[in-house]
Amino acid sequence: MEMTVEKVLEIADDSVALINDVNTNGASSAYLPSGLSQSEVNDEIQRNVDHLETVLAYDGSNPTKPDVAGSSDDKSSYTAAITTGKNYITANS
Repeated sequence: MEMTVEKVLEIADDSVALINDVNTNGASSAYLPSGLSQSEVNDEIQRNVDHLETVLAYDGSNPTKPDVAGSSDDKSSYTAAITTGKNYITANS
């Protein structure tokens, strides 16, 4: 399957959902396994923030990664989730 900007962003929606839900529900988020320590929750948030930052930086130079950075698609939900995730980690460290 060829990866398109639309498909890559659709996959990234999972990270947005996780970050936003954890921001609202903390360790009780349905997106997390139960029993995680705050440090483990923060690690999970960081992995998802890293994923979003990586995806948004795709510039099309790799044939398997489309030019997300240069696309005109609305990326505001992804950048907002990155900010939310970083703020969550700061507030819960």
